Amino acid sequence: MPNATSNNAPPPAAKLTNLDFRPPTLGGYRPKVGLIGCGGITGYHLDAYKNAGLQVVALCDLDPEKAKDRAKTYYPEAKILTNHLDLLADEEIEVVDVATHPKERVAIIRDALERRKHVLSQKPFVLDLNVGRDLVELAHSRDCRLAVNQNARWAPHFSLGRVAVEQGLLGDVFAVHMGCHWDHTWVAGTEFENIKHLVLYDYAIHWFDMVRCYLGGAEARRVFASTARAPGQSLMPSLLGQALIEFDDAQSTLSFDAAVNHGPLEETFVAGTNASFHSTGTGNNDQTCYLSIDGGTWSPELSGRWFPDGFQGTMSELVLAIEEGRPSQIDASDNLHSLALCFAAIHSAETGTPVRPYEVVRCPE
Repeated sequence: MPNATSNNAPPPAAKLTNLDFRPPTLGGYRPKVGLIGCGGITGYHLDAYKNAGLQVVALCDLDPEKAKDRAKTYYPEAKILTNHLDLLADEEIEVVDVATHPKERVAIIRDALERRKHVLSQKPFVLDLNVGRDLVELAHSRDCRLAVNQNARWAPHFSLGRVAVEQGLLGDVFAVHMGCHWDHTWVAGTEFENIKHLVLYDYAIHWFDMVRCYLGGAEARRVFASTARAPGQSLMPSLLGQALIEFDDAQSTLSFDAAVNHGPLEETFVAGTNASFHSTGTGNNDQTCYLSIDGGTWSPELSGRWFPDGFQGTMSELVLAIEEGRPSQIDASDNLHSLALCFAAIHSAETGTPVRPYEVVRCPE
């Protein structure tokens, strides 16, 4: 069965019905996995891993009750640990999912690589590009894979557009415009409320990464960004943010309104010389996609959801890369380019001036 179908597909679009946008299927390799950090988002991680047929044998968190709760729901036989070094000492564990916050994550990743564990790092990867490069070099020296959990790449709507671009169906892409208008005030009272650039950093890193996917990794010339506070907001971080990214022969705009209480909207528009891709809906798990080409517009039927399918995509891609002896699509070395866009945007918002990627190597605080 094709992964995307439509009864009204125009004749030139027949080949589009075979686009495989679903998370990759694992082969015969099923490594034992350890999870470090058992916060709220990790329920989606574990749900995805269970669906993929992976065995998580150890759960580690400074708060053992969090680890026990995750074990009870997903992997009752998993060991419960409070020290990540104890987890890394387990020789049967080959892959480690590091799902802590960025400041604590670097030392844990380094410890894992020193012990020759493959690592899937939560996003955003690092706060300093030079630190990220050091970790990439350490991974290479230990013959380990170091990947970053850019799970948006396997969200059904984003993935459909990504695969269409990768297969050349859109031709030369010259425009990527993405907007998110939603309520993000749920972070009140959590650690996320303390992230100054919550929108452009912690949230928008997915969108900076997708811009690079849609534009084939083209190098940006400049990034101009700004942030603002929404009327009456009480949260510390600004809930409004936007970014304009310039390329030699393309452009991209990102718009984030994180204080929308009524009528949420999320849209993506990608234009190429042969076709355009449009996705729209009330949120990232409720999207309708359109591919417009010569002969008409094709609207596929999507299956799956960003949560948890995106998380299954990242871990499955890492496991397959290990099994096949190749770099993963979400390799940390590639992710540094997405972070460079993000850091440039944040610095631009701080200074009010355009910034070239890589001019800023550390995330502005």
